[in-house]
Amino acid sequence: MNATMSFDAALPVIFMALMGVSMLVYVISDGYDLGVGMLMHRATDAEKDVMVASIGPFWDANETWLVLGVGILLVAFPKAHGLVLGELYLPVTLMLIGLTLRGVAFDFRVKARDSHKRTWDRLFFAGSTLASVAQGWMLGRYISGFGTGWNYPVFAAAIAVALPMAYVLMGAAWLIMKTEGALQERAVQWARTAWAPMVGGMLLISMATPWISPEVRGRWFALPEFLALAAIPLMTGAALLAVRALLNTRMVRGPVCWLPFVLLVMVFVLGFLGLAYSIYPYVVIGQLTIWQAASSAPALKVILVGVCISVPAIVGYTVFSYRVFRGKTGELRYA
Repeated sequence: MNATMSFDAALPVIFMALMGVSMLVYVISDGYDLGVGMLMHRATDAEKDVMVASIGPFWDANETWLVLGVGILLVAFPKAHGLVLGELYLPVTLMLIGLTLRGVAFDFRVKARDSHKRTWDRLFFAGSTLASVAQGWMLGRYISGFGTGWNYPVFAAAIAVALPMAYVLMGAAWLIMKTEGALQERAVQWARTAWAPMVGGMLLISMATPWISPEVRGRWFALPEFLALAAIPLMTGAALLAVRALLNTRMVRGPVCWLPFVLLVMVFVLGFLGLAYSIYPYVVIGQLTIWQAASSAPALKVILVGVCISVPAIVGYTVFSYRVFRGKTGELRYA
């Protein structure tokens, strides 16, 4: 009986962890291809084709993780789903419009005449930017617990600017890893340009977060937890400095071209761990805990069966696609 009760109590935590990991994988995987989309306007027509080819096999499947995360929020935490999407109705709509623009532009640019191709490229850039800004705003409002007052929209606006810069840096690192020659050289320059705004934005947001959220402030500066938590910003800073140092070497154009991207993935993972620590045990900070928002234990058990079938399938085809299309990207060709 006690074991059953413990498992029932642990189910909401399991689903919260799975939802968080799904959103993390989405931010990393779709983040780099949103970044590539936002870099399109800086490239030549031939380079745009190679950039599109570098994300072509992955970008659509990357969004599966967003669907999984939102699906878990809906079925496992229905009370939180209603509250979160009610507060974020407009930015969610804008994000979906941006993602739709990306999808349409991605397919239509292939078949468009040369005179129209640039229009679709601009729409691909616009959709990528709109989706990224909307996601940043949503993250800012979520971290602040949907508070009211002038400081909360300012905080959300800061993240709405910083997150696209992080995506641009990720996109440039992806291109460094996946391309060669002149485009790779330009990607290195793009990464250097994006590094400082991204790091500056992270510092400002990190300083503002405890000011904007009393719950986060209480968790960050409590002893002795503060000493263990300090490892996250220290490791993040070391990874970002390593990225900058690599961008100034010739090796990044050769045998270690993959390393900046991997280090940036580590930065996102560390940021996720910090966020998870900051908000636990809430689904919505200061309003709903995991257990208050969760569906009933019998319902979660049924949902768990579906998750045990769908998640391995998603992981399997994701790993398979990245394995099949590993290596450098060549010239874009269509049958």
